Amino acid sequence: MHSTLTEHARCLWGDEYRPTPACAERHHEESYFFERLTFADADAILAMLRELSPFLCDGYLPVWVRNLAYRLVLLQRPDDPDLLREAAASLRLHGPGWDDIAAQLQQRADALEEQAPPN
Repeated sequence: MHSTLTEHARCLWGDEYRPTPACAERHHEESYFFERLTFADADAILAMLRELSPFLCDGYLPVWVRNLAYRLVLLQRPDDPDLLREAAASLRLHGPGWDDIAAQLQQRADALEEQAPPN
């Protein structure tokens, strides 16, 4: 069993920056990864996204995995403007079909910052 969500994703899809580790579980099902992703906390998901795609537009994670991961993080942290903007930027990188959702995320981030008390 992989000790982290990041290791599990790296094993399944590889890593643009590091060699894919030897894994005795080469024939495991993607469904186990998605089960783990579904119940992962936001920190574990963000660690995976940031380690495997440190520049947002890179990495070998499939687009749909990245979109799902951001969706799950935003469900856990719906009021984080920086995270909303990061998810919006990721969506914009993957074609115009996601631009409306990216714009909505950006608007939510702007609204949250307007409501925040000044520092």
